[in-house]
Amino acid sequence: MEHYSRAMAWRFFLFRFSLLFLFLSLICVPAVLSAKKKPPLKPVNINAANSEELQQVPAIGPATAEKILQMRKSYGAFKTVDDLLAIRGLGAKRLEKMRKYLTVGKPPQAKSGALPAKTSPPTEKPPDKP
Repeated sequence: MEHYSRAMAWRFFLFRFSLLFLFLSLICVPAVLSAKKKPPLKPVNINAANSEELQQVPAIGPATAEKILQMRKSYGAFKTVDDLLAIRGLGAKRLEKMRKYLTVGKPPQAKSGALPAKTSPPTEKPPDKP
């Protein structure tokens, strides 16, 4: 008879443990789901964005952002968002998740307020007026 009560105690323990686990899981799920990355309010220009800006896009983490920046540095400005398919590890399915958050604009230009290059003074003396 003692054997029977131990088995019942064990089952009761497992039942309580399962309920506790289920309860904690239900509490934690909303926290995990709300921790998802919020997409940017406007599309990110892949020709001008820095790493932090690129990481605002769903499906772009630090490693992918760095690959995008390296490709832009090596090959120049992107012509279309589809150019990102050349990045290793970035396939068509993943690109479709990101596409609505990306745009291809002009790369940033050098600031126009830069000083012009210094010119050297003329070496010849202008002729004297009579």
